[in-house]
Amino acid sequence: MDTINSKREGSTNIRSMVREHYGRALSDLRSEQSGACGCSQPRKEKLEGLYQASDVFELPGDISGLTMGCGDPITLASLQPGQTVLDLGSGGGLDCFLAARRVGESGYVIGVDMTAAMIDQARANLLKTGDQNVEFRLGEIEHIPAADNSVDVIISNCVINLSPDKLQVFREAFRVLKPGGRFAVSDPVASEPLPQSYRADMDAWAGCASGALDRKEYTRLLHQAGFEQVVITPTNPDQQTAPSAYTETCCNKSDEEYAHMGEPEVYAALIRAVKPQK
Repeated sequence: MDTINSKREGSTNIRSMVREHYGRALSDLRSEQSGACGCSQPRKEKLEGLYQASDVFELPGDISGLTMGCGDPITLASLQPGQTVLDLGSGGGLDCFLAARRVGESGYVIGVDMTAAMIDQARANLLKTGDQNVEFRLGEIEHIPAADNSVDVIISNCVINLSPDKLQVFREAFRVLKPGGRFAVSDPVASEPLPQSYRADMDAWAGCASGALDRKEYTRLLHQAGFEQVVITPTNPDQQTAPSAYTETCCNKSDEEYAHMGEPEVYAALIRAVKPQK
């Protein structure tokens, strides 16, 4: 019982830390956009490093500039008109607005985020875009506020690694997807299991590094949740998600736990999977 309570407490602490971190991150990004910080990466360069989708530049800069992702789930998802799309950890809504343009008026997009400030920002951005086929719901991705078998495609951008219970995220994704539905996300992935001492670093966890699953474990958990056709494809590493993130934030070389192993890399990857038709 003590072990179960400890795990629950640990999960609660991680979620609270992530909420606080991304609430602060949102405030910092707003400051950068208003010119309060001169260190922000130029919008066009930042987006070209992540997205193949050209319509990202059609959105107002104060919306597209809020991205905290590590890849382009929109291109990966190959969205079609009329589909229902769910974005796990939708943040300020950028990927939702891009998805809305792909699925058209006959489609629908739902963004879910557990940080109230992000939901407020996304809803404010929705008023700016005027999209009628997008909504944002406050909730945890381990407990998705959506009905069973109601979604055609799930997308996510550098969020699943932040969850303390990734198998539960995958099970929930499987639940809400329709038979034949697709899972198409961008997320940091480790080249090998990360040392426990590093995984306990909450700053590195919030920075999308120490919470990353290794490739084999990511695949195993997706299969365990019921998914098939799992494909994980590395992309050009985002500078905030590694390999430097591991090298710079941990690396106590005397730690016996990884004294005999090379330094793992944490890299951005595109992950695809399919819910079976039956």
